[in-house]
Amino acid sequence: MLDFLLTSDAIMALLTLTFLEIILGIDNIVFISIAANKLPEHQRGKATNIGLTLAMVQRIVLLFFVSALISLKEPFYSISTSWLQLHISWQAIILFSGGLFLIYKSTSEIREKVETPEHDSNEVKGKKINSLSQAIVQILLIDFIFSIDSILTAVGMTNGLSPNHNENLVLMIIAVFISIAIMIGFANPIRKFINTHPSIQLLGLAFLILIGFMLITEAAHLSETELFGKTVGAIPKGYLYFAIAFSLFVEFLNFRITKKKKQ
Repeated sequence: MLDFLLTSDAIMALLTLTFLEIILGIDNIVFISIAANKLPEHQRGKATNIGLTLAMVQRIVLLFFVSALISLKEPFYSISTSWLQLHISWQAIILFSGGLFLIYKSTSEIREKVETPEHDSNEVKGKKINSLSQAIVQILLIDFIFSIDSILTAVGMTNGLSPNHNENLVLMIIAVFISIAIMIGFANPIRKFINTHPSIQLLGLAFLILIGFMLITEAAHLSETELFGKTVGAIPKGYLYFAIAFSLFVEFLNFRITKKKKQ
């Protein structure tokens, strides 16, 4: 287990996944702050910390559930025609459905942030909260909605890294734990930074489109799909790491240029 976690692939996956989990968690932090701010001053910090801690437990439970489904690799149905061959398993269905969901959710989020950036915040503001327990329930419901794309991202980044299913699960849990801990400790500075540089969050959502496409191709690869005699191969995760690193480097250069112009 320790040998796997210290490999370059596992470290790169952990760093990339933690970064994406934090970027994806920004909206979560904003909505949690809105819910907590409806409470008296002395209860706000407590509601945020309890809510995020329970959210972490909720995500880990969901990770176990999704991982159990992904471990079902045996095909239960096959299709064989003159132009298409594939062997369908629950693993392939989960990966394919998850990929489609990530692409849909990411493009929808990008459109909303460009056209109606305050839409979701206004919905949360409109809900009444009269007690600490109500605030925590509201925070858990908000986090459950945001957990879906977060968990699918974790699955996409770790699936196939190790033949041992449990090692991939441990890597996902570590990434979730680190990202939630960072959000608890540095929620306000992270939120201010993203508000100042909204393109970072848009980049994170764009990365989800790549991960969604990667999940779809991986589902086709694991199903041994052949289309017109051509086998569908899995996309190496190194391509994804390079795309993310290159995009962040370009964004860093853009940030430096903008800062110098202001000075």
